[in-house]
Amino acid sequence: MHIDLTGKTALVTASTAGIGLASAIGLARAGASVVLNGRSAASIERAREALLAAVPGAAVRGVAADLAGAEGAAALIAAEPAVDILVNNAGIYGPQPFFEIDDATWEHFFQMNVMSGVRLSRHYLQGMLARDWGRILFVSSESGLNIPADMIHYGMTKTAQLSVSRGLAKLAAGSGVTVNAVLPGPTLSEGVREMLQEQARESGASIEETATRFVREHRSSNLLQRPATVDEVANMIVYLSSPQASATTGAALRVDGGTVDTIA
Repeated sequence: MHIDLTGKTALVTASTAGIGLASAIGLARAGASVVLNGRSAASIERAREALLAAVPGAAVRGVAADLAGAEGAAALIAAEPAVDILVNNAGIYGPQPFFEIDDATWEHFFQMNVMSGVRLSRHYLQGMLARDWGRILFVSSESGLNIPADMIHYGMTKTAQLSVSRGLAKLAAGSGVTVNAVLPGPTLSEGVREMLQEQARESGASIEETATRFVREHRSSNLLQRPATVDEVANMIVYLSSPQASATTGAALRVDGGTVDTIA
């Protein structure tokens, strides 16, 4: 299968590292012009250099904007008024005991993980419908189905993304615009590496070994018995952004290594 996104512009939020950067690189390899997003000009420049090293000659630019609030979304929209592909990847996570999660933390998670995608989709979907072509993707999580007891606030936001994604797909019914959600499982991103550093140091094991042990002990239903790579998740995102995925919409596609124990 040859995916050709020449002439398309793709915006990937939170694309300076992890799944976001891997997706930006994959979309650039397919020929798309890519708009990077991060909270600082410095992080965007590092990501731009990494993307160009992987895809020499790619068309890439960036917009620094913190999407945890309406002002950041407005700044991004002002800088990039129209895109063909929107990957709502911005999000935060982290374990925290339920009884210690205050209202401000709940609100921050909701604003960052849910409202960032709502605000951007509300703007960009209108242009996609007018042009009768577009792709919107929400990077949710298997935690939206398997709510983790140590990250209930995170799981809630990931479930909310599934509702928004399905509803927008219905809104775009009959058009050339598709809206889908991608549900990664345990993925060895930079953030996960940082989270496991202390545990790896204490055990004397590598980050990769520590991550694999975590999956086997805490996500025992995972059929891969290892974390996914960011590239493995990005492959699904690139496919769903392509013309070849024109009949897939309103779906929640798992890249979770079989962690969610269902055949549906």
